[in-house]
Amino acid sequence: MIIFAASEKKTKHTMRKSNYDKFPATRVEGRLVQGWGDILATLKQSLGGRSVMAVELYAGVHEKEVLQAFESAFPGRVLDVRQWMKPESELRALTQRFITDDVLFGYVTCLTLNDYFEPGKVEAESRRVREEASASAPMVLVGSGATLFAPADAMLVYADMARWEIQQRFRRHEVKALGVDNRDEAVSLQYKRGYFNDWRILDRHKDQLFGRVEYWLDTHIPQTPKLIDRDTFFRGMKQTAAGPFRVVPFFDPAPWGGQWMKEVCDLDREKANFGWCFDCVPEENSLLLEVEGVRFELPSVDVVLTQSRPLLGERVEARFGKDFPIRFDFLDTMGGGNLSLQVHPTTQFIRESFGMAYTQDESYYLLDAGEGAVVYLGLKKGVDREAMISDLRRAQRGEIVFDAEKYVNKIPAKKHDHFLIPGGTIHCSGAESMVLEISSTPNIFTFKLWDWQRLGLDGKPRPINVERGSKVIQWERDTDYVYQHLRNHFETLSQGDGWTEERTGLHPNEFIETRRHHFTAPVTHHTEGSVNVFNLLEGEEAVVESPTGAFEPFVVHYAETFIVPACVGEYTIRPYGKSEGAECVTVKAFVRR
Repeated sequence: MIIFAASEKKTKHTMRKSNYDKFPATRVEGRLVQGWGDILATLKQSLGGRSVMAVELYAGVHEKEVLQAFESAFPGRVLDVRQWMKPESELRALTQRFITDDVLFGYVTCLTLNDYFEPGKVEAESRRVREEASASAPMVLVGSGATLFAPADAMLVYADMARWEIQQRFRRHEVKALGVDNRDEAVSLQYKRGYFNDWRILDRHKDQLFGRVEYWLDTHIPQTPKLIDRDTFFRGMKQTAAGPFRVVPFFDPAPWGGQWMKEVCDLDREKANFGWCFDCVPEENSLLLEVEGVRFELPSVDVVLTQSRPLLGERVEARFGKDFPIRFDFLDTMGGGNLSLQVHPTTQFIRESFGMAYTQDESYYLLDAGEGAVVYLGLKKGVDREAMISDLRRAQRGEIVFDAEKYVNKIPAKKHDHFLIPGGTIHCSGAESMVLEISSTPNIFTFKLWDWQRLGLDGKPRPINVERGSKVIQWERDTDYVYQHLRNHFETLSQGDGWTEERTGLHPNEFIETRRHHFTAPVTHHTEGSVNVFNLLEGEEAVVESPTGAFEPFVVHYAETFIVPACVGEYTIRPYGKSEGAECVTVKAFVRR
């Protein structure tokens, strides 16, 4: 039985429209070339007297399109380096300990791209390439690892790809994994291989190549390639990390999805629902550079990798390396259904079980709420843990309907409430809520305990993890604990002429601090050595400005998430445009000292 039919249920709450920008871009001075013909002519000319070109591909690039394009310009001189990888059976065996047999989860790989090739093969084929290549008949090496076979003076081109686009290609079963053809596998298994293995390997490899890449190739839109040179790329990276910016949000349906984002973010009204919006997950979002009036798409993680210290701040970089530690996303259940009842692992569990350095502590900030909105949070006082786990197991087997309200607090929720959810806390956003989820970055480690007798979008039951969940639930987080520590833990910190600053959390266990500002006049902020992440909770528009003119004024709109790099230091935010004279509200997240 399906309890919630999100596409049919309508919310009575009045939604507001906004001028939400779905394609934010950094304008960059530079050179951009479009179309395979002009791109290949540019690369040929740039080769000069060199005899080898290496074209590195990130996993998820349409390899056939790239190979065919280069073959048309260099007939008989293009080599696909995938042919030199170890046999697929051997690579599957090599990666099995990281992929595991689990339906959802693996273990973070320690492999490098070199492990995918036999050392003898690398030496032999590299020597053959040098011997057969010449200025009059250059060789072109195409594929992940092409630079391993190229001489030091080879020209290097990198075809990059954002993870969100890769996931769309997974769903269409159209791209191979690193060294493995897994196109026929379930989308979840393709994603798992990418998340735990391929993307880790390729990001480490790419991080070593930034100084060598001469051209960057954007193939996110099939048969519509774009090319920028090294100077344009680095100008874009440095300019992005020197002032406020946004990554490209992406939206996705969900079994519990709602209708709010369709209106506010101007999404496709024909879709059944949209449950997710990832508006600040740099590991998966895209970044757009606008060059000569044309959008050039890159993974936003490239900014993190190339500009980690100015972006994150020295102390944050020292703690997290080149990981962006703060994540903002939306969960829309307005006119939808409850999320799954779930729990996130503790730090010790996620480190030992999955090889992650820290866990997904999070919070729910109610950006909007309809009639009857609730949040399930923490356990009821005096819960019998053995009885609860037994009932969850029986529900998983289909023997009973789990009575969530018997065991979990069901708390009325209203707009601007803030619920804190440190790892190990059982929780669930109910229907009629528009949640801004503020969390640390590890983003797939959700142990679903109960899914309300509901099927996933693929028509199949979603995986339940009662056994793992039972190992991480913090049973002392009961009703008293929730009301004392996790619900609306607000504290006014300071006030000025036309503004108020409040601390809204997070829990002491969490490394993220959040502050809320109500303002009708300019508010002065300081990054204090940490990247700052914001959302405009109220107000049509606001503008971020530098008191020294260090960056151009940056305008943001209602519900948009934006990033202020640590290097910015002091800056101000004030109502702007239609919001001048009216109150605006922001929430800010940063890494605690």
